[in-house]
Amino acid sequence: MDSLEKQLICPICLEMFTKPVVILPCQHNLCRKCANDIFQSSNPYLPTRGGTGASGGRFRCPSCRHEVVLDRHGVYGLQRNLLVENIIDMYKQENISSRPSPERKVDQPVCEVHEDEKINIYCLTCGVPTCSMCKVFGSHKDCEVAPLNSIYQTQKTELSDGIAMMVGNNDRIQGIISQLEETCRTIEDNGRRQKSKVCEKFDHLYTILEDRKTQMNLKVNAEQEEKLNYIHGITRKYGDHLESMTKIMETGIQTMEEPEMAVFLQNAKSLLQIIAEASNTSHLEKVEHGYENMDHYSVSFKKEGRALQNIDFARDDDEEEEDEDEVGVDVDGRAGQTTSGEGDSLKEALPPLLPPQPMSTLKPATSS
Repeated sequence: MDSLEKQLICPICLEMFTKPVVILPCQHNLCRKCANDIFQSSNPYLPTRGGTGASGGRFRCPSCRHEVVLDRHGVYGLQRNLLVENIIDMYKQENISSRPSPERKVDQPVCEVHEDEKINIYCLTCGVPTCSMCKVFGSHKDCEVAPLNSIYQTQKTELSDGIAMMVGNNDRIQGIISQLEETCRTIEDNGRRQKSKVCEKFDHLYTILEDRKTQMNLKVNAEQEEKLNYIHGITRKYGDHLESMTKIMETGIQTMEEPEMAVFLQNAKSLLQIIAEASNTSHLEKVEHGYENMDHYSVSFKKEGRALQNIDFARDDDEEEEDEDEVGVDVDGRAGQTTSGEGDSLKEALPPLLPPQPMSTLKPATSS
């Protein structure tokens, strides 16, 4: 019977269900008064009719937290659980028939001062239950008292209302917690998205720098190849001249060994003329001093380094419209699309490619 009685206890007032008993959509039961109290605490701004719910609203079941949605009839639109009401009636009759003859309740407390007196009144002044003897002769004779039953019903109603209010507050707090958790998830998503954008911007900057470096190296390589080819050409000319001089020297040595004076004189005049012409190197080009120097391709990134160190997130007042694209020119002169504001800042940060050297500075000096 004790287990059955536990099943017939209202989760709000903690007493056995009182008629009428309403059944919620989740199949849990409540006293109609308790259901109405929860409804009023969860919907404090809805209009009421005679202190009872008379318009649509919602509250949560105190047993399973299932949300109960009411129509315009409010709590009176919930169906009564006649089965539970009949079980309660049968239980009460069975309990009365099996109860022994009326005796003094075992659990009823007695007064600590007057041990034979039951506690049957409530001292409103001191806020404690007491007995009639304490009121007549004891410490509460000058206090205001009230029947114990009336105070019991009042405080029990207040406690029930407080529990119902706590249920409504718990629902609101749970809603706030859910909103905060959703805010945390939104912050994490926004953080991941913004970090991805930052990485994308820096990758774009790396690409521009790599392309710029390639173009500048190609410029240096082109002048290097031009100068090497020119020096190689002059080297071949000097080599050919040296080879011809060597042959003339061999001819001269053979002529010196000629024993016949007449023959020697016949060959010596033309040979001397050839030697004089071969000794003249004025027709051979000479390389100008500093021709090998390529220091004019030096690069300084002090200004750009300071600009890169000052990279930060744009403030609202400095932010430009990123959705508009403008046509820009990349490092090799090709027309391309650059994001508004981004191309201009990169052009200012990176040094321009050096123009081709004038041919007057590249030509070697010729001997006079």
